[in-house]
Amino acid sequence: MSTQRDAPDQASRHRPPAPAAPAAPTPTVLGVPAPQEDIDAIVAFVARVQHAQQNALPDAFLDGFREDAIWTTAHGKRLTGLPEISAFTRTVLPPQADSPVTATYAVDLILFIRPDVAAVKIRQRPAARAGGAYLDEIFHGQEDPAALMAAHPEAVPGTPTYVLAKDDGVCRIAAAQNTQVFDVETLSAG
Repeated sequence: MSTQRDAPDQASRHRPPAPAAPAAPTPTVLGVPAPQEDIDAIVAFVARVQHAQQNALPDAFLDGFREDAIWTTAHGKRLTGLPEISAFTRTVLPPQADSPVTATYAVDLILFIRPDVAAVKIRQRPAARAGGAYLDEIFHGQEDPAALMAAHPEAVPGTPTYVLAKDDGVCRIAAAQNTQVFDVETLSAG
């Protein structure tokens, strides 16, 4: 399952290196049977999303979307179609290059709905750009992390879902929901 468009490589601006996601466990795979190469392609796709986000590369990020995609941001803003997603991304992503906080992305679960359509659950963890410390660890083991959530909104992790569709052998986001984790039990457990 190829997941790239033919696009020129984009150079990152000079900034501290973003933390890499630790070696993630193999994602849980459900649904119709899929070859390992499709699973590997999805993991690589999410790694490219992480790279684009961490390095504030709008073109690289947008390359992963279908023209008719639907995207819902972590704060509930619905974006419909690549032009709308592009306008939003080009406004909010570039300023993130200088942020002291970034995020890592790891594929947690892949549900192959059909051989050419997969729903992908991602674990998105906020991390310090310098040093790579995971900011969400402050919630782990807390019986009631609500006060910490209010004091440290930058430490709240995300749990995006991407619906990837393969057209002409290329996999792109058809729909996505980027949700912040506010569930106390999930935050406390890590």
